Amino acid sequence: MKKVLFENEAIFWWVRETANLKVDYRIYLNGEFFKQTDKTHVRIDGLTPLVNYTILVETVNHNGEILSTNKETFTTLAKKRIIDVTKAPYYAVGDGKTMNTIMLQKALDDCKSTDMVFFPAGVYVTGALNLHSDTEIYISPDAVLQGTKNAIDYLPKIKSRFEGIEQLCYSSLLNMGELNHKQGANCKNIIIRGGGTISGGGRSLAENVIETEKKNSTVEREKTVDCDNENTVYGRARPRLINVSNSENVIIADITVQHGPSWNIHMIYSKNVVTYGCNFYSENVWNGDGWDPDSSENCTIFDCTFNTGDDCIAIKSGKNPEGNKISRVTKNIDIFDCKSVYGHGVAIGSEVSGGVENVRIWDCDFKDSWTGITLKSHKKRGGYIRNVSVFNSEFSGVLIIGSVWYNQDGESAPTITFFEDLRFENIFLTGKCYSSKKERYCIPPIDIRGYDDSKEYFRDIKFENIYLQRHSKDEAKEISVKDVEDIVFENITFVE
Repeated sequence: MKKVLFENEAIFWWVRETANLKVDYRIYLNGEFFKQTDKTHVRIDGLTPLVNYTILVETVNHNGEILSTNKETFTTLAKKRIIDVTKAPYYAVGDGKTMNTIMLQKALDDCKSTDMVFFPAGVYVTGALNLHSDTEIYISPDAVLQGTKNAIDYLPKIKSRFEGIEQLCYSSLLNMGELNHKQGANCKNIIIRGGGTISGGGRSLAENVIETEKKNSTVEREKTVDCDNENTVYGRARPRLINVSNSENVIIADITVQHGPSWNIHMIYSKNVVTYGCNFYSENVWNGDGWDPDSSENCTIFDCTFNTGDDCIAIKSGKNPEGNKISRVTKNIDIFDCKSVYGHGVAIGSEVSGGVENVRIWDCDFKDSWTGITLKSHKKRGGYIRNVSVFNSEFSGVLIIGSVWYNQDGESAPTITFFEDLRFENIFLTGKCYSSKKERYCIPPIDIRGYDDSKEYFRDIKFENIYLQRHSKDEAKEISVKDVEDIVFENITFVE
């Protein structure tokens, strides 16, 4: 089991042991029954600081037989000193109008490992803020950390990475770590939680940044020819909502993250990032991704809901040719008990030049999404996607595509992306997705498109115990496989 501990709360999680066997989990605290759940995580609150506890998790089948047990002793943390941003010497004002950047930054700068920066109820308007190691932010349930819509409030620019390219970008609303692909973590032990909201400048801020970049940029117009549109290159300078660069041991929990001018949470060259209990909202935001691990390791997300204007979750590792040269892999990504209300779903790629491996997805509901789950690249990218396991989940569809039709600028890698060891088991597929107008239409429930001249780059792909929603003859789309040979389908069933 893995865990997150606070002074009065503990959160534990574990990997589901099997895709096909229905199991529950009995939780005991100090020998007394606590709860039974079919989730692979549990939250225990109401604890006392600096006290030893014992948790026991029993895995039981439908007959109540114990299949396995897991026992662990843990100690809650000490209570922290509260730094209230509205009190002396900070005097931040949560009236939704007052600009608080200077006061809030001072509170964050003063935070020690034994402190917690506390936001009581209110709307705190601010520009970019910087976090140092050993910082905890607690945004109370009725509090909003509100970013402005003005590009100037996110200066100076910082080293960052967007769509696989390192460049100077506007500072994000919350920033931790300094980007350096040659080094490890330079920022550690960050906690952001509390039940409140972190809200960015959204589409207005994105448009302001793009217009500012067009006026000031020396980028030659012809360099945008291979991009989606003229705004693509300029738009790469947009900030994220929360920027996690070269950071380690980061917890983002129980908050609403919304209206980032591009991606909401972006982890670059980071490790041990845990996100849970969050709501992501970014509808009507171009590139409005929710949660994006990028050349990062050991990142976990669970118990989160997404309503996003682009990918709910996007797993990346850089873009050709720079991503091939940097060659920092994304690996050990766990996604479970997450749900989409709207959005593109879960994507691996298309920026995979550094490689993506060891991704596990279980107990997720992404049937209300555009594409369900997508594994994608482009022949130019190089890199790989391998050892992906998806089970006990629901999606609108599964799309595996070797050559996307967008974001193709950049010199080609010396090798073609390969896809290897992909497992989909005990999956329900609706075969219907949402359009941009939130209308439903049928899609192939499984759509695999390889390379017409290089079939050997798709290896060891298996679909087992797949349940397809039945549609009328006029609507239904068939499973589609093109230019891929090393693939197995086993036990494909139609259900009403």
